[in-house]
Amino acid sequence: MLALALVLALAAPTLAGDRASLNVLGYSEDGDYFAFEEFGIQDGSGFAYANIYLIDIARDQWVKGTPIKVQAETEERSLAAVRAEATELFAPLQAKHAIGEPADLLAVIGDGVADNDGSELAFGAIGYMGPGSTQGAYQLKLDTFDIPANANCQPFEGDPLRGFALSLTEDGKTVELHRDTTLPASRRCTVTYRLYGVAVPFPGWSIERGVAIISAYSYGFEGPDRRFLVVPLGR
Repeated sequence: MLALALVLALAAPTLAGDRASLNVLGYSEDGDYFAFEEFGIQDGSGFAYANIYLIDIARDQWVKGTPIKVQAETEERSLAAVRAEATELFAPLQAKHAIGEPADLLAVIGDGVADNDGSELAFGAIGYMGPGSTQGAYQLKLDTFDIPANANCQPFEGDPLRGFALSLTEDGKTVELHRDTTLPASRRCTVTYRLYGVAVPFPGWSIERGVAIISAYSYGFEGPDRRFLVVPLGR
């Protein structure tokens, strides 16, 4: 039994999916655009990748020319090299839209937080009264539901694909920010979602131009693969 447990423990990491990490790149000077990078090592192939997204907050859509996606073609090409190439390719759009203002992460559900299903996140803007002070009380709620497959993805073995709805509550008033009616092809075969965090323009005193960051998990070669998407808070 001890030998079997050891074998399972050693095998467990090989069954893990491709968990992208997040790098928040910031906002435009006017706060109208938000940029972020996701990067990692692809499961199955072991190839490094980096994707950069530029979001038009008012229109809630990608800016033309993004996402910028770079993937290594061999395991020998490092993640650092792939990320550097993506950054270089993004530079013209970064300059055009003046992406240089930092973002504050008001709240994050880290991957090491236990016993949290990522369906709710309470937060406030940064307060003026010193460490730990906040202003405003906000609650994000994420709901998931079965959704029909798109042309690029069919469920495996009958497992349902999932869409999501996101709502924001402030002072007892709840507003729905987003609700899927179809599964976008860009999300691949999504099976679940989790709230990841909330980003706002520095210095974080307001949630105006803020975005909710959501982890989207899709079928992968060795388990669920995580990518990121954002939903404007609508203020």
